[in-house]
Amino acid sequence: MTYTLRDAEPSDLEAITEIYRESVENGVASYELNPPDLAEMTRRFTALKDQGYPYIIAEEDNALLGYAYAGAYRTRPAYRWTVEDSIYLPEASRGRGIGRALLGELIERCTGLGFRRMIGIIGGGHPASVALHKALGFEHAGTLHATGFKHGRWLDTVIMQLALGDGQETDPDASRYPGTLF
Repeated sequence: MTYTLRDAEPSDLEAITEIYRESVENGVASYELNPPDLAEMTRRFTALKDQGYPYIIAEEDNALLGYAYAGAYRTRPAYRWTVEDSIYLPEASRGRGIGRALLGELIERCTGLGFRRMIGIIGGGHPASVALHKALGFEHAGTLHATGFKHGRWLDTVIMQLALGDGQETDPDASRYPGTLF
């Protein structure tokens, strides 16, 4: 591995916006149809960081190779111990283990923050994303059929989940919760 992982910074947002733009325009991981601009991506980044969620990048020779973040799975208070992961890589970074490294780091950080479950919502049921999540211990929790329509076709959504830390075996420690939503 010649790349490094680190916390994303505001100076990374132009590259993050470009990676996401390509994914929105050409892929099915996101069900957005129009890519958000830098101002909107900055707003989203700031909201996640201000709430204490991890947002990380992979870089090599000062080039951003991909990014990942966790955010609230749902905003109602009972869901506060569950996070949803998001990972985006440009085409040139795929197949190098970068997604695995990013997701592994995200799992570790979310566990350390006291979260108890991570959910992967996989747009289009993308086989590489399903395989990545499975390789890191996620279990298939269901498939929602024809939930998105993009690029002229109906897309399924695959839901996967992973217990973090003690999972549901013990009560969560309210003093460890990093978010400010609740």
